[in-house]
Amino acid sequence: MEHVFLNVLNIVLPVLICAGVGYGLAVARAPFDNKVIGGIVSKVGYPTLIISHLSATKIQIATFLDMMAAAALAIAAFGVLGFLALRLLRWPVRAFLTPLMHGNVGNIGLPITLLALGDAGMAYTMAFVVVVLVSIFTVGMWIPAGEFSARKLATSPIIYAVIIALTLMATGSALPQPIAKSFDILGGLSIPLMLLTLGHTLATLRTGSLGRAVVLTGLHLVLAAGIATTLVWLFGFTGVERGALILCCLMPSSVATYLFIDQHVPEYGPEVAGYIMVSTLTTILVLPLALAYWI
Repeated sequence: MEHVFLNVLNIVLPVLICAGVGYGLAVARAPFDNKVIGGIVSKVGYPTLIISHLSATKIQIATFLDMMAAAALAIAAFGVLGFLALRLLRWPVRAFLTPLMHGNVGNIGLPITLLALGDAGMAYTMAFVVVVLVSIFTVGMWIPAGEFSARKLATSPIIYAVIIALTLMATGSALPQPIAKSFDILGGLSIPLMLLTLGHTLATLRTGSLGRAVVLTGLHLVLAAGIATTLVWLFGFTGVERGALILCCLMPSSVATYLFIDQHVPEYGPEVAGYIMVSTLTTILVLPLALAYWI
């Protein structure tokens, strides 16, 4: 058992150390522009990472689409059950539903599954990331804003990166070598920048009352366990697929959702920030237990 926990610690620690560097930059008041870095990651890093990694992946397109379908069902389940729970608690849906629906599969999920499950695990997690990113930059913006924006959907680089990547996977085609290498370099920026941003953001968030944060974190973990178990059974996932799906469902609330809450319902910003912080810190305990006893 000691050997298992040591391996788990070796998987989790690099992620925490990288995020800790970002936290340290915030404490030291070093120049760090979240908006600029966020723009680079969302407009350059994520799209090139999706294209470069998926175009080189060896998993079958049908299996990849199955994981995308599972991810879509997971987000929908979190949305429906989260909506009902928030209405029951009489808490504002516009403020808390988006962070409850979307896990931090980019910042934490990708490096964790890469270290724990290898390249195949990262490929399956990338399918989850694709769906979560599309959802965050569509539904994740619409819920807090209270409106639908077709223009933002049509101009999102993520959408076009997904289309290109799936086309390359389906046809077995490859990018020209100079472009492929360029995309590898640009896509390689994403994970370290995401982890630095995660740590920096957690250090600079104004956290409000932690009462709702603790309740929402507990609610998310209960929903995650039920949703992951159901989807594993429904799709018949085993091995790496099963592990990747469970890890993705257990991810803490996405930091990216805070930006839309702060923009459209700022009065609840501190409480949402508190939820993001508590759920992220809880991951330190949850992931080792999940990797040791469930996955």
